[in-house]
Amino acid sequence: MLQSDRELVNTKRKLRLLEEGFEEARADTEDEHLRTLEMESLRRLINQLKEEIARYESHAPARR
Repeated sequence: MLQSDRELVNTKRKLRLLEEGFEEARADTEDEHLRTLEMESLRRLINQLKEEIARYESHAPARR
């Protein structure tokens, strides 16, 4: 669970990198089975980070 705004920024950065990796994996067609496994793994990590971000933002006090 995220504890600070700094962790939120870092998590959003990681999410962006994972999403870029996911798009690259989708374009790679060399080994279909390996590509599928890689995409599933990346999708799980992406979803996990999105959940952590949403949880943190929903519990954070309103910012001005």
